[in-house]
Amino acid sequence: MRFDALGTHSATPGALLEGRGEWGGAEPPALFAPLERRARPVAHLPALLALCRPLPAPLREAMRRSLAPSQLAKRKAGGEEEDGEWRPPATQKRQKAGSEAESGDCYRSPFRKPLTQLTNRPLCLDSSQHEAFIRSILSKPFKVPIPNYKGPTGLRALGIKRAGLRSPLHDPFEEGALVLYEPPLLSAHEQLKIDKDKVPVHVVVDPVLSRVLRPHQREGVKFLWDCVTSRRIPGSHGCIMADEMGLGKTLQCITLMWTLLRQSPDCKPEIEKAMVVSPSSLVRNWYNEVEKWLGGRIQPLAIDGGSKEEIDRKLVGFMNQRGLRVPSPILIISYETFRLHAEALQKGSVGLVICDEGHRLKNSENQTYQALNSLNTPRRVLISGTPIQNDLLEYFSLVHFVNSGILGTAQEFKRHFELPILKGRDADASEAERQKGEERLKELISIVNRCLIRRTSDILSKYLPVKIEQVVCCRLTPLQAELYKNFLKQAKPVEELKEGKINVSSLSSITSLKKLCNHPALIYDKCVEEEEGFMGALDLFPAGYSTKSVEPQLSGKMLVLDYILAVTKSTSNDKVVLVSNYTQTLDLFEKLCRNRRYLYVRLDGTMSIKKRAKVVERFNSPSSPDFIFMLSSKAGGCGLNLIGANRLVMFDPDWNPANDEQAMARVWRDGQKKTCYIYRLLSTGTIEEKIFQRQTHKKALSSCVVDEEQDVERHFSLGELKELFALNETTTSDTHDKIKCRRCVNGHQVRPPPEGSDCTSDLSQWNHSADKRGLQDSVLKAAWDAAVTFTFHHHSHEEQRGIP
Repeated sequence: MRFDALGTHSATPGALLEGRGEWGGAEPPALFAPLERRARPVAHLPALLALCRPLPAPLREAMRRSLAPSQLAKRKAGGEEEDGEWRPPATQKRQKAGSEAESGDCYRSPFRKPLTQLTNRPLCLDSSQHEAFIRSILSKPFKVPIPNYKGPTGLRALGIKRAGLRSPLHDPFEEGALVLYEPPLLSAHEQLKIDKDKVPVHVVVDPVLSRVLRPHQREGVKFLWDCVTSRRIPGSHGCIMADEMGLGKTLQCITLMWTLLRQSPDCKPEIEKAMVVSPSSLVRNWYNEVEKWLGGRIQPLAIDGGSKEEIDRKLVGFMNQRGLRVPSPILIISYETFRLHAEALQKGSVGLVICDEGHRLKNSENQTYQALNSLNTPRRVLISGTPIQNDLLEYFSLVHFVNSGILGTAQEFKRHFELPILKGRDADASEAERQKGEERLKELISIVNRCLIRRTSDILSKYLPVKIEQVVCCRLTPLQAELYKNFLKQAKPVEELKEGKINVSSLSSITSLKKLCNHPALIYDKCVEEEEGFMGALDLFPAGYSTKSVEPQLSGKMLVLDYILAVTKSTSNDKVVLVSNYTQTLDLFEKLCRNRRYLYVRLDGTMSIKKRAKVVERFNSPSSPDFIFMLSSKAGGCGLNLIGANRLVMFDPDWNPANDEQAMARVWRDGQKKTCYIYRLLSTGTIEEKIFQRQTHKKALSSCVVDEEQDVERHFSLGELKELFALNETTTSDTHDKIKCRRCVNGHQVRPPPEGSDCTSDLSQWNHSADKRGLQDSVLKAAWDAAVTFTFHHHSHEEQRGIP
């Protein structure tokens, strides 16, 4: 009898379980008994379990005859026969013929298939099945498992250059897309010849920004991009953004920076880094605006304080950044910090520099101008929300900074433009000189307008509530009038002007008169010390007078302000911004607020930059209990957003109308929901009205407006200076007298302003009120009887779209 390689008999498990097999139901040989105690492979467990049943006797007898080689040798030596040996019958062979011939000694059970391959021949798959399987895979292209997804899938592979035509960063054909550059159309022949790696692509503003840009802002972004990429003026990469306040100059410049940092017609970023230089009070505001509009897509570096070593380390780190993905590609820094650390920024190059409140650079001799001009930066944008109103050389400095050489050198500019224009504007000029001056002026404007964009605030009428602007003339109190006349009698400036002299004392006298118009308390110390012009003035003050209390009844303007605040507080939930040029006046405001128990905040030059941002944010919150925001126009009135208030009082005028315009634009800007009221307070018949007339007297590029009182002698003739030191006590408004109004009879308006006029029009086209009957503002009506003599008032636009 023989067994297969596993040592099991040839009977099937089923046959063994039924007690039958080769022995016909007899007992199996006892030889299989030891197998019950052997370890069996788990894979053969069913067959081994079958062996555990009692085997037939013949099988047990056969199993006693061991097939071990030693036992076979013994039996052969003893002459035992092997005829009892089991052999598999030939009729039960299942393998093909030839397999057994190759291995004659290999016997397999006919009752089961082998568990392992017994030959070395590999098993081959059916080729037709394999081909069908591969075709079924390839017939189903990959689809992104996101509904309606149309983005480029599989086109970008890490480390592998994309094949095919280059494509723009954003879809230029999407609805509302702002396309800054459109590549020229190529003929079929040109498309075959052109290098695919040099095909220019569209430059499209990021939809995140283009969706929020208003029409005039889209136009502004296109203008800026054309200028800085030298497409507007070949060889020049700068421009002046001179939009009026509130038109979104910051957003337009952020859009420009983001576009240049991410794309260009060459399918790569136009610049690596950009720098914003602004007044210190606006550094945090720029940082917040970048965060607001770009939503964390970029991390700007704002430097508004710290030690010299720390600032130098940050600036060196910024300048050392390179590559397509710079960690902090935008630096925001103040003019003061830039000037002190300019050396660190001049060691490398910056792709773009933006100068906010750029009218600071009107003097090409100052250190800030020279430090900025030495930057290795061809692309320059200068932001100025005020018109260029000073002399032509200052105008030249601004244009020369952004586009060097466009107007020639300073000497060439003076010879070709300034002298002919000024001669032509002279009262004694001949007709030929006047004609030449006009031609040169037109030539200058045509050159500059290629790199200057300016839109006025009337565009805002579509988006903002109505603004009512009011110029309020307030009579002097008896104390103020006596002090004023006493000063004019004693002061030397008047005598010196008669002799044709101008000196420093005449300039300081102007300041003294301006302070007297605000409140007698501001010149009380000079009266105590009996300074020039105030000899014996102390006797004019009431008995027991003290500067510790404000006493609004001693000043006409302060009296009107007290009424305006009281009526506003008692009749509405409006908030008020108070603006003055002097911190001493702000001190008076504080005393008044404490007396009346008004909650207030104050922002002047003593407040840190970080604290300013927090104070403004808190005041603008609807839940803030603060009623008044006091602001020094010289200490950061530019750029602040105070939309939490809708009433603003300009307590005193500035020589430079730009400062007043900046301050008055704090409340009427994006985000404002209420009707805005602007009050410009002037003391009737005094130097304040003369200053205001100077602001409204418009001249083209050589307008005679000064920024500092030290410049007065450069812009005023002797006759005009004599007029400054005059008091007109009989008029209700010296300004109204000067304009020779034809719409008023005996000081009363009989014809309304011309149709289409607004508060940007000339003052002669405003409403003129010698009493309170024609006023639109109920608060001013209530305050009229306090000390108001005359009012000019007009609105920004007619009410529309249901705006209150």
